[in-house]
Amino acid sequence: MRRDLLLSWFLWVVAFIFLAGAGYLSWVKYFTDQEITLSQPQPNKVLEQSQAVSANYRIPDFVLEKAVPAITRTAKLNTIIPERENTQAFTHLVAFNDSMFGLADQFNLEPESILWSNYDSLQDNPHSLTPGMELIIPPVDGIYYQWEVGDDVDSVAAKFKTEPELIINWIGNDIDLLNPVFEAGDMVMIPGGQRDLQQWIIPTISRGATGVSSGIYGEGACSGPYEGLYGGGGFIWPTIGHTLSGNDYWSGHLAIDIGLVVGEPIFASDSGVVVFAGWSNGGYGNVVVVDHGTGYQTLYAHLSGVTSGCGQSVVQGQTIGLGGNTGNSTGAHLHFEVRFQGGFVNPWFVLPPP
Repeated sequence: MRRDLLLSWFLWVVAFIFLAGAGYLSWVKYFTDQEITLSQPQPNKVLEQSQAVSANYRIPDFVLEKAVPAITRTAKLNTIIPERENTQAFTHLVAFNDSMFGLADQFNLEPESILWSNYDSLQDNPHSLTPGMELIIPPVDGIYYQWEVGDDVDSVAAKFKTEPELIINWIGNDIDLLNPVFEAGDMVMIPGGQRDLQQWIIPTISRGATGVSSGIYGEGACSGPYEGLYGGGGFIWPTIGHTLSGNDYWSGHLAIDIGLVVGEPIFASDSGVVVFAGWSNGGYGNVVVVDHGTGYQTLYAHLSGVTSGCGQSVVQGQTIGLGGNTGNSTGAHLHFEVRFQGGFVNPWFVLPPP
């Protein structure tokens, strides 16, 4: 009897322990689930300590302390966009004060490439640039060329002194590599292409010239012969200012363009005799040319007015004309040339430092 009573008590104790453990586990699971649910980030919501889940329920502080806020993304203000190589030519509308040299610098090209690619418009004369003109800007240095009847890749490459493979492999030409054929009228980029430039210049007139035709030179041509002052061999700036305004000296522009204000005085860079004074052919506008008697001549173009005349002796620093914008010009400047024995000298080599 005693053994049965002890067994009964033992079974009751085991049952109580089992029920108590089950109850505890249920209680723990309930509150754990509540914490996990409240800590999950919800779409388009950021959990804050001062915000209630609903109007009738406030999140307990011990839950807020354990809550994990939603992950946010910080905007990156400085975005680096990689530069991509330009593969297509485009059109540029010439504006006031544009120059071939300035456009080349703007589009990271050699000025010859723009001049070569616009032969129909410019005829190799950078002074033909006028506001409102449409220029073709090639994507890279070379020649943007319109394919003609009878052309083939080898003949065009030889004509423009480049390699056939450069034409065929240029991605912008979009050619079938298995059948590299262009049609007449196609616009084709000739990378690295080049050709000789036709120079548009006023022929040299010496102080001893006679029988000069104004039809070739222009109305300002002087016939001579003349006697007069000789230069000292040193040169001064022909303008008040000493900065460029347009083209520098390059193969298509054998002079420098100096910035000025219309009407300001233009000075003789060295002493000599005037051998050209007045309107010229070739887009130079009003021009004065001084022969210095030492093999050197200087030319001053695009003048608004000429204050010296044929055969006149002038001293270094004397006013010989007025700055202007005549002829083919997109803005006021002085086109200044230095010639020696019929050839051209870079003015930077003879002028004092600015």
